[in-house]
Amino acid sequence: MGDLTLVTGGARSGKSSFAEKIVKKNGKNVIYIATSIPFDEGMKSRIKKHRKQRPESWHTIEMYKNFNIILDDDKFKYADTIILDCITIMISNLILEKNIDFDHISEEEIDTLENQIFNEIYILLDALKDKNVVLVTNELGMGIVPSYKLGSIFRDIAGRVNQYIAKRANKVYLTVSGIPIEIKGEK
Repeated sequence: MGDLTLVTGGARSGKSSFAEKIVKKNGKNVIYIATSIPFDEGMKSRIKKHRKQRPESWHTIEMYKNFNIILDDDKFKYADTIILDCITIMISNLILEKNIDFDHISEEEIDTLENQIFNEIYILLDALKDKNVVLVTNELGMGIVPSYKLGSIFRDIAGRVNQYIAKRANKVYLTVSGIPIEIKGEK
């Protein structure tokens, strides 16, 4: 059974850099799972910057769902450490791939959507259970209450997913202004 570490924080809080620092210190054969989709120039630029700051020896897999298929990847079999950046982008992608009218969505449809997202989280954590894993996510509960329904749905689902992962994690860090704070550690 591997270790599970969750690194959370606000936008540009230093969470990715800190997560990479953990992995550089402890990992030998590293797989970096990138969940973002380069949909515009800004995202393409961010992805390019992220790639430059990680070691070339790290194997990158770009995906945000169907994590059970990585079990067949030879590099995955020999990896000792996995870093996934980021859970909230993964959730965003899973929400947006659905053809849903979010202004008129029913509570039952929201529950179905959340269950589908949690199923992907279960698959992810099961696939990674024997590895040392560092997951990066955004802390969304400290911001403004969204004024539109899709924003509220996203915030609520991401918050519950973060809680679930944090409960399962051995360690949880919150990054604030580039400073990591351990909020859960092994005793």
